[in-house]
Amino acid sequence: MNSRRTKSVFAAVSALAVLALGATACASGDKASTSSGSQNASAANPGGGEKIKVVASTDVWGSVVTAVGGDKVEVTSIIHDPSADPHSYETTASDAIAAKNAKLTLSNGGGYDDFFSKLADQATGAQKLVAVDIAATGNENEHVWYSLPGVEKIADQVAAKLGEIQPASKDAFTANATAFKGKTQELLKKVSGLGGSNGSSVNVIATEPVAHYLLDSAKVTDATPPAFAEAVEAEQDVPAAALNEVKQLIAGKQVKALINNAQTTTPVTQQVVGDAKNAGIAVVDVTETLPQGVTDYIAWMTKEVDSLAGALK
Repeated sequence: MNSRRTKSVFAAVSALAVLALGATACASGDKASTSSGSQNASAANPGGGEKIKVVASTDVWGSVVTAVGGDKVEVTSIIHDPSADPHSYETTASDAIAAKNAKLTLSNGGGYDDFFSKLADQATGAQKLVAVDIAATGNENEHVWYSLPGVEKIADQVAAKLGEIQPASKDAFTANATAFKGKTQELLKKVSGLGGSNGSSVNVIATEPVAHYLLDSAKVTDATPPAFAEAVEAEQDVPAAALNEVKQLIAGKQVKALINNAQTTTPVTQQVVGDAKNAGIAVVDVTETLPQGVTDYIAWMTKEVDSLAGALK
């Protein structure tokens, strides 16, 4: 479920002209002009041949591809800045070049990263994966990177597609995905039942439904008034009645924690966070992309789970 208004993206179209002008340079085998943090496009695969070029819409999905592909992939994550908003991102010329050279693309889907659809169209020779479609959670919430079972399915699909692209490394990709899923299973065991044997008795509220799937795995109840969550996510004014209801939940200490999307800050969310802290209610910050300095999905999600566990003690 994503009711935010996304901006129209024209930069990817204009980037085609840049591609035409830079075709000779790209053909020379020099470094690719890709997003910050990408590797040399001509870097050799230790097992022989060139690394598989992959483009992911965000560094969350880029980190999953890296975990599965290991040193046999070269991943470019378009959104790799914690302050960037995938809902309104406008692609650049270097993004378009990376997409053109990609053998595999991985986007979130569900309206979360609409900018990527036009970009993926330029990856004419690439295998294309969409996380929301693979996770198949049966829920309209698009933040599927917080669904650990969903991420496991995505890891399997990444391994399968990489294996099709580079058959000689198929077993390695499968083994990497299995190891990755072993770690997500440990996280699932850790998070399951954080709400106790009767999870419905543990209530939390959230500034946005970003960590919905994690809360569901923890068996806690999100008591956020729907009108509040929908208004914040749609970047609209929060109805006075909904805001008052949230304030009453906090003041009466009827919730155990406030789950705060640290990447979407408004006067209302700041006010709610302040109220929670003043009331002695734990505030758990969650994000939509990897925090600064973090490159590993498991390390990031472990920290998120630990923060939630600490708040629900």
